[in-house]
Amino acid sequence: MEQYILANFGGPRNLDEIEEFLCELLTDQDVVRSDLHPFFHRLLFRKIAKKRAPKVAKDYQKIGGRSPIFEDTEALAKALEEKLGSVVVPFHRYLPKTHPKFLAKVQSYGDVNWTVFPLFPQFSYATSGSCARFFADNLPKELPKKLRWIRSYASHPDFIRLHVNKIARFLEEREIPHQDCSLLFSAHGVPQKFIESGDLYAHECQRSFEEIMKQFPNCEGRLSYQSIFGKEVWLKPYTEEVCKDVKAWAKKHVVVIPISFTSDHIETLFEIEYLYLPLIRDQGFEAYRLDSLTIDQPWLETIEAILGRRDYVANQMLIRPPGCKTRCPACKKRCSR
Repeated sequence: MEQYILANFGGPRNLDEIEEFLCELLTDQDVVRSDLHPFFHRLLFRKIAKKRAPKVAKDYQKIGGRSPIFEDTEALAKALEEKLGSVVVPFHRYLPKTHPKFLAKVQSYGDVNWTVFPLFPQFSYATSGSCARFFADNLPKELPKKLRWIRSYASHPDFIRLHVNKIARFLEEREIPHQDCSLLFSAHGVPQKFIESGDLYAHECQRSFEEIMKQFPNCEGRLSYQSIFGKEVWLKPYTEEVCKDVKAWAKKHVVVIPISFTSDHIETLFEIEYLYLPLIRDQGFEAYRLDSLTIDQPWLETIEAILGRRDYVANQMLIRPPGCKTRCPACKKRCSR
């Protein structure tokens, strides 16, 4: 019998978990990269997490006081177990209270191979790469060598078909003519420096966007990036700016599609719903949010198809090389690569 790990970000299951979730996220140096020594990085970003938690809690209160991503990932793992007839263990990267149970369960199966399916369609060192590093750092020494990953599936035909069918069905149900519709694909942003240091994320988001848009030649399409944090330059264009400038490019109906999110959470239920859609509607357009894939039956079938291709990569291949310990002679400053 094959064993699978279903890797996702996780999200606070109640308001009390928000600070711990933010702390785990912001102290992860695959996600927030600084020139600080790890000890001082953790010290600084724990304080930032504590300061941000009350503000973020107000956003979570608007979507029910929690993120549904934990329950959705657990339900997806259970549904996949039944469909595949195999063990499927969910992993929630930024929910530290769940880690002991996860590590114990994986180790309880002994010296076996595991296939890791990331719920991040487009590869980034800040998502799948962070999970791979966690496994390398926390599982017994030989076990990470037994992990084989589906690295990404940004342009996999079944993944593209899944989105095409979902969008087409959405437009048909609402009687939205393609020639009067604009599709805004919003992906989670990452700092521009990640891309400049070799992260494939932007390229893979672009591939997903282009492959889906081939099936909607009469619709207007845009790709943008959301969830910007800090003062540095992130991938552009920013979703907020694209929405503010909607009159320059959009048709009557605008559908916002969370192309890098497979589960609904704060970025879709609050950020898109409460921040971006109103910007579009205030300018006289009809605006809609397409739900994430969550646990739809077609998504289960798509995962099964992607797992069937078996072009795996090793866990170590997904881990970002360590940063420079000294100043690089070429740039005279500490390197973030």
